[in-house]
Amino acid sequence: MAQQIIDNEARAQQLSRAIASDIQLYNKAKIEQGLKDDNFFEVLGEEITEGRDLFRSRVTPELFRRNFFDRAIVDRVIKTMANLDTGIW
Repeated sequence: MAQQIIDNEARAQQLSRAIASDIQLYNKAKIEQGLKDDNFFEVLGEEITEGRDLFRSRVTPELFRRNFFDRAIVDRVIKTMANLDTGIW
């Protein structure tokens, strides 16, 4: 059975947060190192691209353009590491 495309803003935000949370859960060491070395987006490029592609495949183009996924990466992955000792903050 094919997945239904999400056309509801709240569900799209929920999906973006779930994908970002999975990235955070399975890549903690990589995230810490990327933030410490100030190369987060290079180190996690593959995971972020994969997550963004998944999100894009599950929501309408209009909802994809609202940047819910990118905001979820900041909120669920980067901000959760605010106590990390790094020079970028």
